[in-house]
Amino acid sequence: MSTQGQKVAVITGASQGIGAGVVDAYRKLGYGVVATSRSIGESQDRGVVAVQGDIADPATAERVIAAGLERFGRIDTVVNNAGLFVAKPFTDYTEDEYATVLGVNLAGFFRVTRLAVPHMLAQGGGHIVSITTSLVDHANSNVPSVLASLTKGGLQSATKSLAIEYATRGIRANAVSPGTIKTPMHPEETHEVLAGLHPVGRMGEVSDIVDAVVYLETAPFVTGAILHVDGGMSAGH
Repeated sequence: MSTQGQKVAVITGASQGIGAGVVDAYRKLGYGVVATSRSIGESQDRGVVAVQGDIADPATAERVIAAGLERFGRIDTVVNNAGLFVAKPFTDYTEDEYATVLGVNLAGFFRVTRLAVPHMLAQGGGHIVSITTSLVDHANSNVPSVLASLTKGGLQSATKSLAIEYATRGIRANAVSPGTIKTPMHPEETHEVLAGLHPVGRMGEVSDIVDAVVYLETAPFVTGAILHVDGGMSAGH
């Protein structure tokens, strides 16, 4: 397969749910993809390089970027989808949970994005997309989630900062802020309760988030945006 001129997307948390949907979407856009997660298996698609590893580990980020350059010769987009969500009362969080969530949600974002940006600059542009949560903008007493707000809120602020820092150098940075999405993370027996958290009365579908990411990828005048795809959660209750 010729990869000359083919754009390339790095997608974290890519083995299931939103991440797997985003991989498929970028392949349909004609991108080569570097897909990474802790449990990902080898891909049968020559346009996808699978890299198994914990994104919180600095060595994983290095292997991911190296794999993209080796196979495709460039990095155009990073989709920071990998994330952990632990909902519990603030004082019940443990030191291990704190370290684990920060490792994936913040350190993973920082390392893979920092390694990708120089390659984007060298080729004249690129795009950084991060998946956050609408709980950042609209906390809910029924879902105590300080670690999600601490980490995903950091991603939203970093998104705006990156957008401004690189606005004149061709790199855009955006975020998608979902409500609760039907993924393997949420057992079916919880769906009715979770649907009730959304003003529209239903959970989101993976396709809702995938469509938002594709929109941002194909919207060259959009940068620094936090796109809420949350059934109205961020607007209120």
